[in-house]
Formats: sequence, C-alpha cells, structure tokens
Amino acid sequence: MPRYLLSVNNDYSAPPQTPERMRAFYESAGALEQELRDAGLWVFGTGLGDPRFAVVVDASAPAPLMTEGPFAETREHLGGIWVIDVADHEAALAWAVKASRACSAPIEVRAAQMEGNG
Repeated sequence: MPRYLLSVNNDYSAPPQTPERMRAFYESAGALEQELRDAGLWVFGTGLGDPRFAVVVDASAPAPLMTEGPFAETREHLGGIWVIDVADHEAALAWAVKASRACSAPIEVRAAQMEGNG
C-alpha cells in the first residue's frame, strides 16, 4: 500500500494554547492515532518542537552553514506529522479530514516517494 505524509500546519503567530485546549488536542490526536493503529494503517507520527529552536543546516557548500530558526520565514510552521499506509490517495484524504478535525488545523497530504509509489 502507498504511504502518505499527513502534516499539521500550525499558525506561528497565533497566541499560545491554554492548558485546557492543549489537553483536548492531545486527547483528540491520541484518539486518531489509536484509530489508525487499530485499522493497521499507522507507520509513524509525532508532534514537533517549537520552531523558534529549529536549526537549518546547509552543507551544499564546502563550509556548512547553520542558521537558527525555521527554514521558511512564514507565520505557518509544521507542528506534527503522521505517516500512514493506506490503499490510495482518496483514503489518505479521508484520514486527513479526521486529522484536521482532531487538530483543529489544516493538514497537508503528500505521497511518499517509494519504489512503486511514485
């Protein structure tokens, strides 16, 4: 089955979440993860740390360049990911709807480039 990346896109400029909203998020995201596991579609998933502490490494030149902060200068940032193993693109989109509802955030869907998967 093809693998897809479902990435959570958060708004960097949004005010911090309250502890109650974060607890609700963890519960709904955890329930989605369990549903994926129960369906045998789970490959990998994780939340990501604060983008303010990211470091971009560019070793395309002889001397590596390390820049503090996220790669893209934008108000959106990658907040977490799921890698799922589903039958097709339509199934990935259906799971993305569930993920978006669980996270209350947009979800980007991208096929993994694997042999036989394009």
